[in-house]
Amino acid sequence: MTTGLALPPFRLGAVPSALALPLGIFALIALMVLPIPALLLDVFFVLNIAIAVAVLMVALNARRPLDFSSFPTVLLFATLLRLALNVASTRVVLMNGHEGGAAAGQVIASFGAFLVGGNFVVGLFVFAILMIINMIVITKGAGRVSEVSARFVLDALPGKQMAIDADIAAGLVTAEEARERRREVAIEADFYGSMDGASKFVKGDAVAALLILGVNIIAGLAIGMASHGLSLAEAGAAYVTLAVGDALVAQVPALLLSIAAAAIVTRVADSRDLAGQIGGQFADPRGWLPVALILGAVGLVPAMPQAIFLPAAALAAFVWWQLKRRQAAPPAPLPIVEEAPDHIALAEVADATLVTIELGYGLIGLVDAEAGAPLLARITGIRKQLSRDLGFVLPQFRIRDSLDLAAQDYAVLLGGVSIARGSLRPGRLLAIDTGEVRPGHGLVGEPTRDPSFDCPALWIAPAARDHAVAEGFLVVDPATVIATHANQALLGEAHQLLGPDEVRAWVEGIKGHAPALIEAVHPDPLPLAALTRMLRALLADGISLAHPQPLITSLALALQKTSDFDAVIDAVRADLGARLVARIVSPGEVLKVVTLDAGLEAAILGGMIDPASGQPLIEPECGQMIIREINAITAAEQGAIALIVQPPARRALAGLLKGRAPRCLVLSIAELPASQPIAVVGTIGAGRADADKAVPAPDAPQAEELAA
Repeated sequence: MTTGLALPPFRLGAVPSALALPLGIFALIALMVLPIPALLLDVFFVLNIAIAVAVLMVALNARRPLDFSSFPTVLLFATLLRLALNVASTRVVLMNGHEGGAAAGQVIASFGAFLVGGNFVVGLFVFAILMIINMIVITKGAGRVSEVSARFVLDALPGKQMAIDADIAAGLVTAEEARERRREVAIEADFYGSMDGASKFVKGDAVAALLILGVNIIAGLAIGMASHGLSLAEAGAAYVTLAVGDALVAQVPALLLSIAAAAIVTRVADSRDLAGQIGGQFADPRGWLPVALILGAVGLVPAMPQAIFLPAAALAAFVWWQLKRRQAAPPAPLPIVEEAPDHIALAEVADATLVTIELGYGLIGLVDAEAGAPLLARITGIRKQLSRDLGFVLPQFRIRDSLDLAAQDYAVLLGGVSIARGSLRPGRLLAIDTGEVRPGHGLVGEPTRDPSFDCPALWIAPAARDHAVAEGFLVVDPATVIATHANQALLGEAHQLLGPDEVRAWVEGIKGHAPALIEAVHPDPLPLAALTRMLRALLADGISLAHPQPLITSLALALQKTSDFDAVIDAVRADLGARLVARIVSPGEVLKVVTLDAGLEAAILGGMIDPASGQPLIEPECGQMIIREINAITAAEQGAIALIVQPPARRALAGLLKGRAPRCLVLSIAELPASQPIAVVGTIGAGRADADKAVPAPDAPQAEELAA
């Protein structure tokens, strides 16, 4: 028959460690209660000194206070051991002190005879000095530091917990890292709180040692004279010498533990141990030259012992010279680590740069430092301009040569994917016809198209620059062609330039002057990942982050109404409609708009829906017709226009026209400001005989050819 009680498996190796502390405590109680022989008392005295030295060494080698987090408990047990030894030694001294110094053990007799020369009066003064150093100097200072540290740590505890919660919400740390940080914060608070109380152990131990010495002296004199018939001088020589030796044996480990406690609580967190920290900070040669000069000046005074001061000055000067020579020496070369031939590093197969500009070998001169590296200056300029326009700091661009390109070609890569390509003529200039060139200009050059705006252009010789400018051409050098083309290509993909690191820097920049503004949206209800997604979508829709106050305010208001991603984006766009319109017309200028025929728009909205995005699907033939008519209207108007549609149709039409009708801005009727003057310049699909054919029925044969 089995029961629900399961006993843990027996492990022989776990018994000694589990029983060590209980057995140690019982041994301490036995020392206080039971009489022990003098030989065993000597063993415990040596063990007490060894423990004190070991604790001091661990305290000095700890890199930070929490590395010795068990110190308060160790200090408690060390104090109990010392008090138990005092009780046991008092019993032995009072019972056997009349027999001579060896009756209380060799350790006590040696301390009484060797350290104070057998003169108990000198021993009393030495003990008193040790007590003053321990109680008034070391213990009092360590206790004050422990008290202040504990207060500061406990006061800072809520702020540290809130910082950890904020880092979790922002996605800066994982749950496991946050758990570890919380554990360290809790251990730190417990440690300094325990040290504040443990410092009282040392002070109480010093007081107890003083009282025990008084008891041993008074009781020893009384017992020696009353029980053993000794004279006052004989009793003093026997009992008082042993009492002083016993006090000194206990006081030396107590002083070592006090130093260890002071060293722990006065430590500052550092990657080095205490010796390395102090040595590194005293290794500055500027501090040793004044020491040598002052010691030498004092040694030259006739009344001073020159045999001591002058060698000390020479030693300080030697230390200064050695440190200065070490500081001036070149750093030692790093050891060369030979990697296995089959080792492949991540840097060899991954490119951490987001934007890369590749050049054919014939364009390397554009980045030649001796030639002024014109392309580098242009790229730096467009990076600053893009950062200013988009509202966040763009990551560094990378320029490199590529053997995959033709000699005169270049490419702009975003995330390893080419988003722009072009060809240059090194040593020539590009004269662009922006529409202001006089007919019959007579400028001779190689015909081409401007890669940025697709305008007609000519590659001309540098000597023809003045002629081209006089004829109305815009003349640019090859480096400017690449920079402008990269600028236009990156503007079209601005949302891909924004990542969590850029969003975090953007948020921190706003926190500096408007913390409440950020708190309205981040980290609650939008953690870092959600905020990045939201801002990328707004950037893709043409809303810059350069003016964060109205943007974040609109975002906060939208989040109060709904948490649906698309609904929030539509609400922010509607609130910032004036900013969208300002992209194509100046304030107060009439906005030229185009609308969809009512039947065509109804057919689009009533047609098939993409199950993945929930957006309407536009039949390819209908989409081609819309693109063709939009481009015809923009060409006739010679400027940008806006297509005004119902809100449910905006996303589908914006996706259709993106890249195909670059001078047409798609707006929903909700995003058009009420005060904006408009002029309708066309209606798309008005001439169609049957608008219902714009979108076929779901069971029609063309349904498989629908595209978003």
